[in-house]
Amino acid sequence: MVRAVGDESIRPEPLVFLDQRRRLGQIPGCDGDVDDTLLIANDVRAEALACGFTLVGLAPAAPLPAEPLREWLDAGYAAGLGAIRKRMEERLDPARVVRGARTVLVFGVPYGRGDDLVSPIARYARGRDYHYAHRDRMKAMRKRLLLLDPTIHTYACVDAGAAMEKAWGERAGLGFIGKNGLLINRRHGSYFTLSLMILNRAVDVYDDPHPRLCGDCTRCLSACPTNAFPRPGVLDARRCLAYQTVENHDPIPAELRPQLAGRVFGCDVCQEACPWNERDLPPGDPRQDPRPIAQLTSAQLAALSPSEFAELAAGTPLIRAGYDGIRRNACLALGAGNRQEALPLLERLCEDASPAVMEAARWAIEQLRRFSRP
Repeated sequence: MVRAVGDESIRPEPLVFLDQRRRLGQIPGCDGDVDDTLLIANDVRAEALACGFTLVGLAPAAPLPAEPLREWLDAGYAAGLGAIRKRMEERLDPARVVRGARTVLVFGVPYGRGDDLVSPIARYARGRDYHYAHRDRMKAMRKRLLLLDPTIHTYACVDAGAAMEKAWGERAGLGFIGKNGLLINRRHGSYFTLSLMILNRAVDVYDDPHPRLCGDCTRCLSACPTNAFPRPGVLDARRCLAYQTVENHDPIPAELRPQLAGRVFGCDVCQEACPWNERDLPPGDPRQDPRPIAQLTSAQLAALSPSEFAELAAGTPLIRAGYDGIRRNACLALGAGNRQEALPLLERLCEDASPAVMEAARWAIEQLRRFSRP
């Protein structure tokens, strides 16, 4: 894991407690083995902001309802993410992760809209990997909590552990889940990433769950190029271009490929269509400002050598797709976008050592031939 410079320079300062002898009633959904210590929410929030988080919310650690997740999995909408089912109970109930769980802290870090750059890479992935941005801050937050009380138990999660960040973000008041399934904040829109921390401590005041504010708007649903939303708020990952270009290492289905023009890693269409993202938004975290690789075209990404990719993609989310995955996606984007000037490159990649790249290049050439037919 990449370690951010400056963690050691953060000097934790004690949080303020209410009377630690005060007895609390049982919080619904939590087991009986709980600690009586009560934290002041405003002080917890201030410490989180001091650690570099822009958005902070606090929710009681009562279990989430199981039916929405179970229905989503049973419908097959998880695509290749079926491993979610293996830790389903932990995802829904914080007390199964941290004994005596009382509070879920939810953190948000905006990455900005980035209007000044046209890129085949989704906005969230153009700079430093958001996992690192959150982990650095959560490590600092955990240090502050442990310095205060070494007996505090925590569980921190950035997108890959036993937690449902968006559901908890809505419950903790950071925003509301839109019809595109993304968490939307009134000030930052949906251009921010999430993490959370489970504590075996209660706070004096919790944030109210955020009301849903989409109203009658369905712009995100109609904008999706692959009709990936079977109903509002429900995503079929099998048809989502973000899933296909980031998570899917098998061949991308033929019926989806024509929609990959201009898209090599991720997809922002449903965010771009959202009116909450059309307003003037605050700048994002500067550590997630676009890096040089985000300025490359699809053809330039397809033409990268292994050493060039390793240098340019280091520390970014593009590592998740890998060298061959990015070049595969880039070939498909060139074919779908009728980039006739890329034909020599694609012909060369037809002989590539990667079967995935070779197949994608051949598909792209066939598309270019179809476009050029009278």
